[in-house]
Amino acid sequence: MQIKAAITRQQHAAFELENVELASPKASEVLVRIVATGVCHTDAVARDLGISPYPLVLGHEGAGIVESVGEQVSDLVPGDHVVLSFAHCGSCGNCLTGHPTVCDTFNDLNFGGSADDGSHRLSQDGQALGTFFGQSSFATHAVVHQRNAVKVDPEVDLALLGPLGCGIQTGAGTVLNRLKPEFGSSLVVYGCGAVGLSAVMAAKIAGCQHIIAVDVHESRLALAKELGATAVLNGREVDTVAEVRALTDGGSHYAIETTGVPAVVRQSLQALRPLGVSAIVGVTPEVTLDIHNDLMAEGKSMIGVIEGDSVPRVFIPQLVAYYKAGQFPFDKLVKFYEFDAINQAFEDSASGETIKPVLKIG
Repeated sequence: MQIKAAITRQQHAAFELENVELASPKASEVLVRIVATGVCHTDAVARDLGISPYPLVLGHEGAGIVESVGEQVSDLVPGDHVVLSFAHCGSCGNCLTGHPTVCDTFNDLNFGGSADDGSHRLSQDGQALGTFFGQSSFATHAVVHQRNAVKVDPEVDLALLGPLGCGIQTGAGTVLNRLKPEFGSSLVVYGCGAVGLSAVMAAKIAGCQHIIAVDVHESRLALAKELGATAVLNGREVDTVAEVRALTDGGSHYAIETTGVPAVVRQSLQALRPLGVSAIVGVTPEVTLDIHNDLMAEGKSMIGVIEGDSVPRVFIPQLVAYYKAGQFPFDKLVKFYEFDAINQAFEDSASGETIKPVLKIG
């Protein structure tokens, strides 16, 4: 079928909305009409750094309505509301033990540009187009494997839900699935974008006593306070490590580092108390650490967390339930854009003007 999609042809190039061909779903796949899709930093990284083969269609926070299903699909039917999340094989040891975010073939399936059978679902004038995260949701329709389509409550505005597939589940899942902070513990969130603010909301759900948000934008710090932060720090104006230690009586139990800035990574470790844990979720370049003083001497841990260590079919419905109960108001992060304003949405995301842009497509 012919659809409209935003094509990425080379590094740093603007998105171009064009007509492309989408193949019919195979036996274990579903055809989804995309209603809306989030704009994520990972899309910008893929556009600008060439981590997936060009030309390709990006987009990996899609939400839509199932239009048709392959003959082997048993748990989704036309009309179902779904959120699209990352691709995974479903059969490796990590997938089978509840850790699909570290699937043995995660990079190939999400960044390799083709489906799990090596074929391409998208093409234009006979040329194959790369797929991203097993979905390519910067398009009016997508064909996805049933594994990465998550059925969601039809009573909730579907246009809001796409970011649950990546950025929001990354922040919330890092807290609720991986760190699992004890009631009354302390957690510091470094960087108050969509990932960081999702972590703030999750820390409140978890019952943390101290939830400290660190950023350099006062507007984001104000929103962090509204969403559950017990204290906020402007990293440009204060000694962050000293302030965290003072607020938490010696250092935080946990930290989540979302910025990818090496100096902030070090701060997240230095402001921990003994045996504290810092979770790194941002794309981060080389960092120089004093291993003895920053880590080993006080038994601290630094861990990497992908996609919030989530099982999307379990975790995304949980987040929707928290949202319906008023405990996870992630809609406060969202600003909607029309599909043809995709380039403006990316500009506003990069400048910090918009925390979580969402493209309304159909």
